Amino acid sequence: QGSQYINRKGYFSMVLQALVDHKGHFTNINVGWPGQVHDARVFRNSGLFRRLQEGIYFPDRKISVGDVEMPVVILGDPAYPLMPWLMKPYTGALDTEEELFNYRLSKCRMVVECAFGRLKGRWRS
Repeated sequence: QGSQYINRKGYFSMVLQALVDHKGHFTNINVGWPGQVHDARVFRNSGLFRRLQEGIYFPDRKISVGDVEMPVVILGDPAYPLMPWLMKPYTGALDTEEELFNYRLSKCRMVVECAFGRLKGRWRS
């Protein structure tokens, strides 16, 4: 139905969900859901979500930060569900440590914002 493609801003659109690595490269793309569909619903119904849940998207991958070994995780915005493999910002009334976490998470997510900026610049419409 055409009306489902009208987003919250009142114009026709489709949802583009993308996973971007730390270098700004697109590693997974899901496109075609109507613009009215919430991001979290698109994510939960994606092949990416299923593979992450099954543990086959990042099988046994770990990274070292200093002396600490950590699992590979993806970063999301507040719309996404908190999962063992997905970090998202704190919401609500925040203490100083939570605000600092959100600030640092936001800085990391800038790689994604820049990747989308390059994508939009390349195919203007």
